[in-house]
Amino acid sequence: MSVHPSLKKENRKGFIFLEKFDFLNLDKTIQIADIGASAINEQPSYTELLVRNIAHLSAFDGDKRQIEGMKRAFGDNFTLFEDFLFDGTTQTVYIADPSSGMTSLYKPNPRVLRFFNGFDLFGRVEQEVKVQTRRLDDVPSVPFIDFIKMDIQGAELTVLKNGTQRLKDCVAIQLEVSFINLYKDQPMFGEVDSYLRSQGFAPHMFVDIKRWSIAPTVFQNNFRIPGNQLLEADVVYIKDPIQMDKFSDQQLKKLFILAHFCFRSVDLCVHLLLALEKRKVIKINSHQRYLSDFK
Repeated sequence: MSVHPSLKKENRKGFIFLEKFDFLNLDKTIQIADIGASAINEQPSYTELLVRNIAHLSAFDGDKRQIEGMKRAFGDNFTLFEDFLFDGTTQTVYIADPSSGMTSLYKPNPRVLRFFNGFDLFGRVEQEVKVQTRRLDDVPSVPFIDFIKMDIQGAELTVLKNGTQRLKDCVAIQLEVSFINLYKDQPMFGEVDSYLRSQGFAPHMFVDIKRWSIAPTVFQNNFRIPGNQLLEADVVYIKDPIQMDKFSDQQLKKLFILAHFCFRSVDLCVHLLLALEKRKVIKINSHQRYLSDFK
């Protein structure tokens, strides 16, 4: 896989060389699942882990129009699954323009789309197709997942509920949540948050918060310039960091790698290193060695 220009030696102090963390000694490659992996105007947070060959990517996307873009983005360093993940039943997929990212197993809600500038165009359904969906737990070639990223236009909660076995060792989840239901019967942020908390995860950070302008107000003749209305966000949840006793040593190490390279969460990294020190898995004061790069 070629190195993206932004992934060459970083100038930002502290985020430079994996060699500094060789004391972690991971037993296994970090397993990443990206569900809805179409590469539309985005460089995933996990890209550097692929470049450094310390992670393997399982990429799921049932929209065959996105495959070539995924190959350009990921090279040969991933396994492709051309599945619509959901609950294993036959569903209707509502196909929108491939560049919109709004193809979904949920039917767009025209009234809500009209509330936002431009979304009646983005969410326009070009075709409706019946598909056989698949449960994440029914994908035998993906035995476990350490980090899952999801952006599947409302289907995230159903996939989570049908993937509990694959996710039982998962330490981090990044997913898109909605504050306004662009699709009919789409689960809202509160429902997703409540479920993840019930499964032992805690919210860690907002990667991105998308606001949009309410029709018909347009700022500076550009309808993409947002107003204050919340639309959706990417949120990272992590295995509850308060309950360190529920982590295995390997889970602590893997979450550290994710927190450092994917989330840029220095304080979480120190918290995890201290837990490893307490278990005598790594040398005492390793956290100070790490933290010295950020002073």
